[in-house]
Formats: sequence, structure tokens, C-alpha cells
Amino acid sequence: MTDEKEQYSDEPSRVRQLVSEFLSGQSETDLEVDGLDVRLTLGADAKDDCAVYDIAAPLTLVVGSDYIRGPRFILHEMGLLSDFDIGYYLVAANVSDIAAMGATPIGVLSVVRYPHELNDADFRQVMAGIHQACTDSGTMNVGGDIGNAERLILSGTALGVCRPGKVLRRSGARPGDLLCVTGPCGLLGAAVAYFPKRDTFPTTLPADAEHRLLHSWKRPRARVAEGRLLARKPYATACQDTSDGLKATIEQIMQASGVGVRVTENNVPVDSAVHMVAELMQVEPLALAMSASSDFQLAFTVAPEDAPSCREEFAAQGLDFIVIGEVTDGDTAELVSDSVSRPLPGVAWKHQKTDISLLAAESPGTQR
Repeated sequence: MTDEKEQYSDEPSRVRQLVSEFLSGQSETDLEVDGLDVRLTLGADAKDDCAVYDIAAPLTLVVGSDYIRGPRFILHEMGLLSDFDIGYYLVAANVSDIAAMGATPIGVLSVVRYPHELNDADFRQVMAGIHQACTDSGTMNVGGDIGNAERLILSGTALGVCRPGKVLRRSGARPGDLLCVTGPCGLLGAAVAYFPKRDTFPTTLPADAEHRLLHSWKRPRARVAEGRLLARKPYATACQDTSDGLKATIEQIMQASGVGVRVTENNVPVDSAVHMVAELMQVEPLALAMSASSDFQLAFTVAPEDAPSCREEFAAQGLDFIVIGEVTDGDTAELVSDSVSRPLPGVAWKHQKTDISLLAAESPGTQR
């Protein structure tokens, strides 16, 4: 038995194949979005220049765009993430921004630029990852752009809708509000801190911990259900996803709202795998958990009187959140433990040239 010969189709052929394989049956689809009347009249299967939505009810359109191929994908360069995985991640990254605004995704536009050396089978895997992530997010890849480039480049735009006046923003947090997060942060950053330097550590992590770190990159989940619930009342006074890391998210909400934040150290959830990586790096686990990491949890603020009913609605959908602090009338972010306060540990992602695997280690005061 011989291996099947690799194929390298031209761009029109690839587009033609994709339309039939991943993008069929979209046109004339009614989208059920909280009772709003939205219809995808022309999808990617129509092979027209644009997707067309007919909207018959007042609504708010939310649009976000994110370019995701960059130094953070060192795990792909190492062969630890597949072409399918980074296609999946593209959608999760864009839909996460929609979720943070409390909107429901109604479509994703993808830009896939690829080198001549990428064969048809590998190209198909990128598109299959995009398709699967759209399916898992309850939406569709309704088009975009495909063509050649010097290397694999992925970018996307997500479209979402919500009822007028229900969109969530980073601003709006008020003194006395509770600061919450939908789950532990730092797994993706810990993975990038660990795997490129795996052979230099005195020991390696157990197989299940390594799996958790890689799975966080392979199948990240945009918190669409949580965002929709937070926007329903709306419960959240401010909301943002943690794709720049928890510390950066807290600081951005704080600055946008013109408030301060007090985080309770013992309340911040830290995954066991992040603990293990921090031990190997000889840094404070909380510093690694709060540093630059492409997580897609939601950090939000909620009025204390609304928190019990918000939690009940979360629980009814099998969801949860953790209260990690409170909003103050100051202008600083502090971490409190046993009545002793200090600045938030870790390093926020600010598009530094430094590899993010070094950021937590470079954070002042985080050495163990």
C-alpha cells in the first residue's frame, strides 16, 4: 500500500471544494436569537461577494475582529498543535469577543492566507477546524478571504446580535460591585511557558497535566451562554473576556469604568496544572495565573443584590462563576491577603516583543 500523493490545488479549486464541503446549506436559514427575527438570506454557499442577513426586528449588531497568527503559536511551530487546532482557535478567539458583549454569534468571516508549500490535506484541516468551532459555537462560517501569503496567516471577524440596550461593556463597574470570573485563568499562558522549555526543567509534568495544558489551546470555549445570561437583565455592570490575561482584563475594566479594584488572593482560582508549571519556573502560581494568557473566561462585575439571582440562573444552565473581589472608589488594583495589600502580581499582555513564556518570571516581586 502506497501513501496517497500530496495535492496542491490552485486557489479557485480550493474555494470551490470548500463551498461544497463545509459551507453548504446556509442560505435561507432562520436564526433563532432570543426571539429576534434574523435570516441568513445569502450564505457562503451562494458564492456571492458577501453574506446577506435580513433583519425584521430592532436589534443591536455587534462586530469584532481578531488576527491570531503570531508568536503565541509557538506550540503550532513545535508540532504540538495541528492545523485543525489553530483553525478552531481562530473562531473561538473571535466569538469570545462577541460573548463578552453579551451577544449571540450569527456568523464568522475568516481570512486564510497560506504559503504555496501548504498542501490540500493540511489546508483542509485548517478549514475543518474553523467549521467545527463554528458548529460548536452555534454559528456558521459565512465567507471571508482565501489566498496566498509567505506563511500561514489567520484572521477573522465575528458577527453577533442582542436586544437593544442589552450590550455589555467594559465600562459601567461601580464601587461596591462584586468582581467575578467564570473560571480559572492562566492555562494557555502556562502551556506556552512550559512546552518550549520542557527539556530544560529538572522534571516534566504528569501526562494528565500536559494534556490539560494542550487541550486548553486545542479546544478553547467562548463563553457565549454565560455572556447571554449576564446581558439578560442585564446582570453584569461591566464585562470583558480574559484573552489578554486576568490581570490585564481587571486593569482594563477598572480604567474604562474609572474605579479601583480589590482582589481577594484566596478567592482567585488557580488550576493545578498552572501550579505545577509555576513550581518548575520558580514563580508565584498566582502570578502565572494572572499573567498574559489567551484564556476565554469572562471577568465581570455585578451588583451585590443581583448576585444571588444571577448565580441561580447560572446554576440552572449548569454554569458557575467565582467572586474574586470587589470594585472600590479608588483608582488602583490591589491584591489583599490577611489584611495585607500589594499590587496585582503577574505581567499583563501588551503586545510585548518578549515571548509570553518569560512574562511571569519577569514580573517584579513574583520570585519564590
